[in-house]
Amino acid sequence: MKRLLSSLIIFPAMLVLLAGFKADTGKGRVVEKPAANKPAIARPAEGIQWLTIEEAFAKIQKEPRKILIDVYTDWCGWCKVMDRETFKDKAVTEYINKKYYAVKLDAEQKGTIKLGDKEFKYLAQGGRGINEIALALTNNQPSYPTTVFLDDKFNMIQPLPGYLKAKEFHQIITFFGDDHHKKQDFESYKAKTYGTLYPAK
Repeated sequence: MKRLLSSLIIFPAMLVLLAGFKADTGKGRVVEKPAANKPAIARPAEGIQWLTIEEAFAKIQKEPRKILIDVYTDWCGWCKVMDRETFKDKAVTEYINKKYYAVKLDAEQKGTIKLGDKEFKYLAQGGRGINEIALALTNNQPSYPTTVFLDDKFNMIQPLPGYLKAKEFHQIITFFGDDHHKKQDFESYKAKTYGTLYPAK
């Protein structure tokens, strides 16, 4: 983990981003139906606000933000455990919704994924295949689950293979989300900085 997190892997520039636009407002919120004579109340939607990678690509052009990608398969048991436990943790959910565009990416998606002028196709391999984008995001070493972090220009920060418990995952998402990875290694962040910033965790 130390080796993975302390080094930044530079992902070949996959895409050229278009000019930015003003961000949409009110997205990711649920508006309660007003009772008689009462105004509508906006409240945050519950759970992680998952997007497709195409939706995240469109959003990043309007409002730049880091991207977190959960690369999974339907048959992956540990993927389901992360869904049930790690991604349901309140602190994890709140931080991801605030700092990232969160993407669910089925590595075995058969449809072509189009991002800008790039297309990623499904590659059949015997009984199971893989989409080219899953290979690109995992540095041609697919493993499930893998959490991939991209910066706000759609460039690779780090892919992290394997199941992660909620506390460890919170340490990682805050490490990248607030750019601590640009100033210190993960072990130092975990031992010193994290406890100061998040004493309750």
